[in-house]
Amino acid sequence: MLKTTKEGAVWLVTQPDHGELAGYLAAHWGNAVFTRPGSHASGPASERLRAAWVFAVAQHDNGWWEWEAQPDVAAAGGLPLGLAEVLADQQAGMERWRRGLRRFPRAPFSSLLISHHAHWLYAARALSEPDPAFNHPLFWQGAPEQLYPGSLAAPLAFLDEVAQLQQPWREEVRADPVTAPWLEPASLRPLVRLLQLCDGLSLALSSALVPARSGPARGFGADAFELRDVPRSGWNDRVTIVAEPIGTRRLALNPYPFDLDPLPIALPVRIVAPGAGAGQPLAAWWHGVPRQLFTCELTSGV
Repeated sequence: MLKTTKEGAVWLVTQPDHGELAGYLAAHWGNAVFTRPGSHASGPASERLRAAWVFAVAQHDNGWWEWEAQPDVAAAGGLPLGLAEVLADQQAGMERWRRGLRRFPRAPFSSLLISHHAHWLYAARALSEPDPAFNHPLFWQGAPEQLYPGSLAAPLAFLDEVAQLQQPWREEVRADPVTAPWLEPASLRPLVRLLQLCDGLSLALSSALVPARSGPARGFGADAFELRDVPRSGWNDRVTIVAEPIGTRRLALNPYPFDLDPLPIALPVRIVAPGAGAGQPLAAWWHGVPRQLFTCELTSGV
């Protein structure tokens, strides 16, 4: 659950809705400046590869499905816990990944991409020198230990577990001459990075927040922020995209990566009072809250 306090109310967006938004961004990524995802690979079937990537982006947080159906609730106010509150429990977080990574046995390459997403989230905390090109936007405002507190033993063991899960997916993809080139670094690395970036941009929009360059995040319409190490024509051609709020609910991206300009965004959100669930079972009131559409647009600003 993405939970944001804004103008005296609490905005709540579910992880599945955040994931759908990330998938929407992925489906529109690519234009005359930014290579269409899937086209980095050698060989045929670029559209098949692109479809596997878009699916992975849309389902990267599928391990949250069960939790979102019956979320943990804060003692004060009766609201579902937010993302930062939940991530403090390392073992529960890893269990969500274990469940989600096994969700789609008929989609080995998509599962591999999601597993790389999980790997780099924990590698930022566990490894002494993680690759800075895969630093997730979540960590640009603070250190990884704020999201994953505690001993390094558990995340290090989890990285080994993810590597073991990846092996049969790699073997299945490699066994098909059509899909084998998808594992080449020139193909795989851009897709993993773009998954992270679509996730990060969706998180910003889903939280109705634009991260500030310093200090705490502020409401939509705040300072500019950056998307870093964005593959443009390939892995060796990476750029920084500057995102800057302009006008009312308009976010200008420069350079602009999408195939529609502007790109309309519509996101379901529940907006409630801080104590809306006090003294009530969650299901008794949660499903009665109307979902509103938070709308904005992404644009080149031209």
